[in-house]
Amino acid sequence: MLAVPFRAPAPGAQWRPDLQAHVWVGRELPPELAPYDPPPYTFERFLEDELNDSPRPVPSGRPLVPREEQATGAEAVIASAAAGHRVFLLGDDPGVGKTGTAVLAAREICEMRGGHRVLVVADRPAAITIPHWTRSIAGFGDGGLRWCVTTWDRLAKVRKLRFDVVIADEAHMVRHTTTQRWKHWKAASGGGRATDVPFVIAATATPAHTPLELSYLAPQFAQRHGEPLRAWTDLPAKLAEHGFHVERGRYGWAWTEDADARRADLARLQGWLADGEPPATLHRPAPWGPVSVTGTPVALTPAEQAAYKSEWQEFRAEMQLARKARQTARGRAALLRFRQKAGLIRAQATVDWVRAQVEAERQVAVSVEFVETAADPIREALQDAGVAVACIYGRDRFDVEAERLRFQSGEAPVCVFTVTASISLHAGELLPGGGTASRTPRVGLFHQPRFSGIQARQVTGRTHRDGQVSPWRVAFAEDTVEEQVARVMVERLAVSGSTAGADTSALQEIAELLHADWLPPVALTD
Repeated sequence: MLAVPFRAPAPGAQWRPDLQAHVWVGRELPPELAPYDPPPYTFERFLEDELNDSPRPVPSGRPLVPREEQATGAEAVIASAAAGHRVFLLGDDPGVGKTGTAVLAAREICEMRGGHRVLVVADRPAAITIPHWTRSIAGFGDGGLRWCVTTWDRLAKVRKLRFDVVIADEAHMVRHTTTQRWKHWKAASGGGRATDVPFVIAATATPAHTPLELSYLAPQFAQRHGEPLRAWTDLPAKLAEHGFHVERGRYGWAWTEDADARRADLARLQGWLADGEPPATLHRPAPWGPVSVTGTPVALTPAEQAAYKSEWQEFRAEMQLARKARQTARGRAALLRFRQKAGLIRAQATVDWVRAQVEAERQVAVSVEFVETAADPIREALQDAGVAVACIYGRDRFDVEAERLRFQSGEAPVCVFTVTASISLHAGELLPGGGTASRTPRVGLFHQPRFSGIQARQVTGRTHRDGQVSPWRVAFAEDTVEEQVARVMVERLAVSGSTAGADTSALQEIAELLHADWLPPVALTD
């Protein structure tokens, strides 16, 4: 089986629609096909091992020694599987070691159940996440199992295959049940079957924004209540039946805004998973403490305020952006334009702050959401000032792993990125070649606040992980739509974390700055 990129020439290979892969038959690959030889544990290598009489030998990886948190976490997952549970929610804080915990647990669960196939579904970008998982499997030991590592975007390729254990990395990626991804996930995870199903390890520190988004945990909820799975197909309706503060409105189901009711709902949800013996969930806070998140309001000058309020075409001309077809924006589109304008107007303030941090001998991770009005102008201004910048954004514009390593090695003291999860930017990381990342302290900046609390929490975990403390700031233009977005982000950040049992007390200061309406209490930990 060959891992041939889209539209790449593969002379002599045959595309097999039934396998969703290119095939070449022979004892040794010709030179022109050698670059497409799939690495161990990838989807194509998994298919190859299934089709051949005996699998190809796997070269030994660089040994990894499990940390205590990973060993004890694996024991909790194994106990849950031994009790016959369907799904285990592994909600450790970012950087605690969910990858190692899941690998160790999957290995033992397969041995306990007599199985030998494990599916790992990782987040994007595949160029980083798949090698990360394959190195981890080789390092901790594959246990002689057949591992298939793919991404959420490629689930359709594996939906018809059967596995004994499924690891859902960043499991919140399937919180929406109206997508094709959800359809493929149900097939791959056995979510629509009552028997002959794999054990699912749902690994995420941010399970959902609301209880309505936890359908991927429904099989475990059904088992917890001794009810058939089909009774939990419509999770919102079932939550309403159990007395949760949700109701069907004109545009679908909605969760209450009442703070006390929300706290009660979250406590019940955690109880459904944690109160059993053994529990079906585990959350360990980062031993190095919760991430510090502070607000950084930026006051716009009268001229900048006028530019912010101007028409989109006028703004593009004034800011010297490339001309495009005339665009009129209303509703959500108008909101998007105002966010883009505010971010571009503030770009120089971000550049000045980043330069000050670099001069103070820190490395800076800058999270942005838009490319044309944030990533590119910040990168260009920093480079013009003589500051090297690693860029992880834009489809096919940069080699994401090469750019990440430039930042991790210290060659580029600044990283501008749009991705939200599954990359490591922390100090002292063990790098693929066996070396370590620079020890220079990291600081992070949300140049643009996001609506998603899940994405926000994932972003902070890129640098605040594996024992490394990294404070983050949220920048926003005062008296603009960005201030409203920052408020929503902080409130959702608190909800998404507390669902898994995370400590949200560090958000209180910025919540007060933004006059956020609700934060949950400090949630229970193990």
